[in-house]
Amino acid sequence: MLVLRTTEPMSVLPLAQEESSGGLIDVVPGLMIWTLICFGLTFFVLKKFAFARIQQGIEERRDRIRKAVEDADQARNEARDLLEQHKQLIGQAKGEAGQILADARKVADAQIVRVKQEAEEERQRRLEETRRQIEAETKRSLDLIRSEVADLTLEATARVTGKVLDAEDQRRLIDEAIAELDFSALEKDTA
Repeated sequence: MLVLRTTEPMSVLPLAQEESSGGLIDVVPGLMIWTLICFGLTFFVLKKFAFARIQQGIEERRDRIRKAVEDADQARNEARDLLEQHKQLIGQAKGEAGQILADARKVADAQIVRVKQEAEEERQRRLEETRRQIEAETKRSLDLIRSEVADLTLEATARVTGKVLDAEDQRRLIDEAIAELDFSALEKDTA
């Protein structure tokens, strides 16, 4: 702890007297009047020229702020409406896309069925055509076999009997030989 020591005695009275003689509390009538006049003139000039402009600036600023808030509210409402419209459009687009996919699936399924039917019809047509060709070839082969059998029968008969038969005898012998042959087994295989 530091203690200052002075050799001079301190007096408290002169300091208290100095404060009361030149302070702000002293009422001086002339100074007060001039202060009031200056205050009044300043107030009048400020009221006449400055307060109106200041008030007008404050009102303009208040109006701009109010307008900006209204514009922001309107923009927010428009954004909300646009967002709702966007959601509806997305929902519609999804619905339309689903419908398009369903339609495409139906068309694809119908085409698959149509192609299968056409393939089946083509297969049946080819089978029928092949069957007809087989029957025609079988008939031609049977006719060829009958002709060969008839020729062989005539030749065998001519060799056995030693004489040449007339057309009527040949026809009768061919019919008898063919009747004796059993072609039903061949005809059943083709059917």
